[in-house]
Amino acid sequence: MRLAIFAILALSGAQSAAAAESPAAVHSAVFIEREGYAGHAGTRMVERATTLGKGDRVVTILDWQATRDGNAATVTLALPRHLAFQRSSADNEDVSVDGGRSWGKLGTLSIRDAYGVRLAAPEDVTNLRWQVNGPKGRITYSALVR
Repeated sequence: MRLAIFAILALSGAQSAAAAESPAAVHSAVFIEREGYAGHAGTRMVERATTLGKGDRVVTILDWQATRDGNAATVTLALPRHLAFQRSSADNEDVSVDGGRSWGKLGTLSIRDAYGVRLAAPEDVTNLRWQVNGPKGRITYSALVR
């Protein structure tokens, strides 16, 4: 199944990635990571995504810029259900595994499933949040298309 990239962006809430309490403007771009660039094994490249298919590795780049005086902001976004979070370029992200009701570090949150309670895994992440400082910056995160 191929998904149009605009559907993923619409689901991601990228336009509302900056939370209401956050004095920051956020712009996003979505790329697909490809292996074997120009037929060379072990090489990787990213290209702007137009469609996504199951198993594609997606790299999303979030550029943020402070829109008010002060350089501290919170950047929050909902991860589309079609994406399974892998990792972020910033090691200070908080994650939610319950739709943004509670937050913590991956490895400290638990989730209840059909088998009982277990530690949450990256693919359980539903929302991401970063505390950012400075007048502007960039955060990237990668995910797999489910």
